[in-house]
Amino acid sequence: MTDKKQLQDALLKRNEQVPRYTSYPTAPHFSADVGPKEVKHWLEDIADEANLSLYFHIPFCRKMCWYCGCNTKATRRYDPVNEYMDYLWREIDMVASSLSGGQLVTHIHFGGGSPSMLKPEDFTRLMATIRKRFHLSEGVEIAIELDPREITEAKVAAYALAGVNRASLGVQDFHDHVQKAINRRQPFHTIYDAVNLLKAYGISDINMDLLYGLPHQTEKDLQENADYAAALGAQRISLFGYAHVPWMKKHMRLIDENALADGAGRLAQFDIAAKQLEKRGYVPIGLDHFVLPRDPMAKALNEGNLHRNFQGYTTDSADTLIGFGASAISALPQGYTQNTPATRQYFDALERGEMATVRGKALSNDDRIRRAAIEKLMCYFELDLAHLAAENQIAFSHFDDALETLAELATSGLVEINGTKVRVPGKARQAVRLACAAFDTYFSASKQRHAQVA
Repeated sequence: MTDKKQLQDALLKRNEQVPRYTSYPTAPHFSADVGPKEVKHWLEDIADEANLSLYFHIPFCRKMCWYCGCNTKATRRYDPVNEYMDYLWREIDMVASSLSGGQLVTHIHFGGGSPSMLKPEDFTRLMATIRKRFHLSEGVEIAIELDPREITEAKVAAYALAGVNRASLGVQDFHDHVQKAINRRQPFHTIYDAVNLLKAYGISDINMDLLYGLPHQTEKDLQENADYAAALGAQRISLFGYAHVPWMKKHMRLIDENALADGAGRLAQFDIAAKQLEKRGYVPIGLDHFVLPRDPMAKALNEGNLHRNFQGYTTDSADTLIGFGASAISALPQGYTQNTPATRQYFDALERGEMATVRGKALSNDDRIRRAAIEKLMCYFELDLAHLAAENQIAFSHFDDALETLAELATSGLVEINGTKVRVPGKARQAVRLACAAFDTYFSASKQRHAQVA
């Protein structure tokens, strides 16, 4: 058996830029072959009995954090948000009118940017519009991403009244020296007050996002971050690696590259935080999530019902995910679609009475099979290729290309192959993206597109 040090050394030798695999095919392979007309037809063809998951993108925040890789724009004025919301209502009406109306919504997620930019009355109107145009299931999960610095009692009261039952707080790091280096100052008491306010209004399912690999972070910082998040009672904690891509996000040039950990340092930071979270009783989920044992995600893991989509690991098993807003991505039964990220182009399309779709990808049968393989690996770190082949009525030789690449990874212990079963060892969980890339017929390593493995 290969020890952890050997596995990590092997991983660092292959510290390539690889997709995070929140979809397959991944977004860089979407094209203009899918546009507004195709999307409208795809929506019209969605079955009445389908379950829906809805995502709403609010691409604004008050101040740009230098680590941020999201599609967002910093503004201290509310006028741009007002204008954007006027068009978001139009898109909701257009999409709802394209559906038969018989579908049931089981999940709703508000992301950004920062949805906490919205005034209480605008969020109330948004949820009222959603309830008017869609049928919501009795136990619908309504989740919102929040900036702790922008939370007020009026906003939280509006969330609670509208039915929000899960909040995700963007913490990233609790330490002032790191916060200063990423342009996101938020004292501990700000986060503490936000958590208590949410719980006081009955929103007790709290997620926290943490990052490792940030400038000036130490292993001690990561250990303390895990302790602080656990002490605040976070039900789910994500531990993402910071992806430094200044060629794509110009504001990242403001980060001191000399203060960033190398690959080995990043692995050490992740390991110490992961160990601390497990010590605190959290269950590791997939590559980078940790949840309390009572959380539905832990149950989904144990029952084999864990999924992965554009929000990361999820219990959401809806047939269809529809994204609203600039840059939003939809995962429909027929394929993927993406709205234009440019707000002015988004407005212009809706003014013309068209969907704001600018690109997408129609799924082939091979895409669906490989997507299933990748999702299984990302969620469970193991895959039975014989079972997958039989389930899809294809020859086992269909995976010969993948097995050739996996065999190379197996020589260094990053993958274990036992007959028809493939497994990524827990001591090198970051290698799972390399294993997934073996099934990706579109993949070519590119610094311009993806984040490094470590």
